[in-house]
Amino acid sequence: MGIIAWIIVGAIAGWLAGLIVKGAGFGLLGNIVVGIVGAVVAGYVLPKLGIHLGVGWVAEIINAAIGGIIVLVILALIRRA
Repeated sequence: MGIIAWIIVGAIAGWLAGLIVKGAGFGLLGNIVVGIVGAVVAGYVLPKLGIHLGVGWVAEIINAAIGGIIVLVILALIRRA
Protein backbone atom coordinates (compact mmCIF):
# COMPACT_ATOMS: atom_id res chain seq x y z
CA MET A 1 0.00 0.00 0.00
CA GLY A 2 1.31 3.46 -0.82
CA ILE A 3 2.03 6.16 1.72
CA ILE A 4 -1.02 8.19 0.67
CA ALA A 5 -3.25 5.16 1.22
CA TRP A 6 -1.66 4.61 4.65
CA ILE A 7 -2.43 8.20 5.59
CA ILE A 8 -6.03 7.90 4.39
CA VAL A 9 -6.60 4.60 6.20
CA GLY A 10 -4.84 5.96 9.29
CA ALA A 11 -6.96 9.11 9.30
CA ILE A 12 -10.22 7.21 8.99
CA ALA A 13 -9.20 4.57 11.54
CA GLY A 14 -7.90 7.16 14.00
CA TRP A 15 -11.10 9.16 13.66
CA LEU A 16 -13.20 6.04 14.28
CA ALA A 17 -11.07 5.05 17.26
CA GLY A 18 -11.35 8.58 18.65
CA LEU A 19 -15.16 8.38 18.38
CA ILE A 20 -15.31 5.01 20.10
CA VAL A 21 -12.87 5.88 22.91
CA LYS A 22 -14.38 9.14 24.12
CA GLY A 23 -12.02 11.84 25.37
CA ALA A 24 -8.86 10.15 24.08
CA GLY A 25 -8.56 11.83 20.67
CA PHE A 26 -5.47 13.80 19.70
CA GLY A 27 -6.75 16.04 16.90
CA LEU A 28 -6.42 15.38 13.17
CA LEU A 29 -2.66 14.73 12.96
CA GLY A 30 -2.64 12.83 16.23
CA ASN A 31 -5.51 10.66 15.06
CA ILE A 32 -3.68 9.90 11.81
CA VAL A 33 -0.65 8.80 13.81
CA VAL A 34 -2.85 6.76 16.17
CA GLY A 35 -4.51 5.12 13.16
CA ILE A 36 -1.18 4.23 11.54
CA VAL A 37 0.27 2.95 14.82
CA GLY A 38 -3.01 1.11 15.40
CA ALA A 39 -2.70 -0.54 11.99
CA VAL A 40 0.76 -1.77 12.92
CA VAL A 41 -0.46 -3.00 16.32
CA ALA A 42 -3.48 -4.72 14.78
CA GLY A 43 -1.33 -6.23 12.04
CA TYR A 44 0.74 -7.88 14.76
CA VAL A 45 -1.87 -8.71 17.43
CA LEU A 46 -4.93 -9.83 15.45
CA PRO A 47 -3.22 -12.63 13.47
CA LYS A 48 -1.69 -13.91 16.73
CA LEU A 49 -5.23 -14.19 18.10
CA GLY A 50 -6.41 -15.96 14.97
CA ILE A 51 -8.57 -13.04 13.79
CA HIS A 52 -8.63 -12.45 10.03
CA LEU A 53 -11.13 -9.89 8.74
CA GLY A 54 -10.45 -10.31 5.03
CA VAL A 55 -8.85 -8.13 2.41
CA GLY A 56 -9.60 -4.73 0.94
CA TRP A 57 -10.01 -1.17 2.14
CA VAL A 58 -12.84 -1.86 4.56
CA ALA A 59 -10.94 -4.67 6.28
CA GLU A 60 -7.82 -2.49 6.53
CA ILE A 61 -9.81 0.35 8.09
CA ILE A 62 -11.49 -2.00 10.57
CA ASN A 63 -8.14 -3.59 11.48
CA ALA A 64 -6.51 -0.19 11.94
CA ALA A 65 -9.48 1.08 13.98
CA ILE A 66 -9.26 -1.93 16.29
CA GLY A 67 -5.54 -1.29 16.71
CA GLY A 68 -6.22 2.42 17.24
CA ILE A 69 -8.72 1.59 19.97
CA ILE A 70 -6.11 -0.61 21.65
CA VAL A 71 -3.53 2.20 21.44
CA LEU A 72 -5.97 4.84 22.74
CA VAL A 73 -7.04 2.68 25.68
CA ILE A 74 -3.41 2.06 26.63
CA LEU A 75 -2.60 5.78 26.32
CA ALA A 76 -5.67 6.70 28.42
CA LEU A 77 -4.55 4.25 31.13
CA ILE A 78 -1.04 5.75 31.09
CA ARG A 79 -2.44 9.30 31.36
CA ARG A 80 -4.47 8.37 34.45
CA ALA A 81 -1.50 6.87 36.25
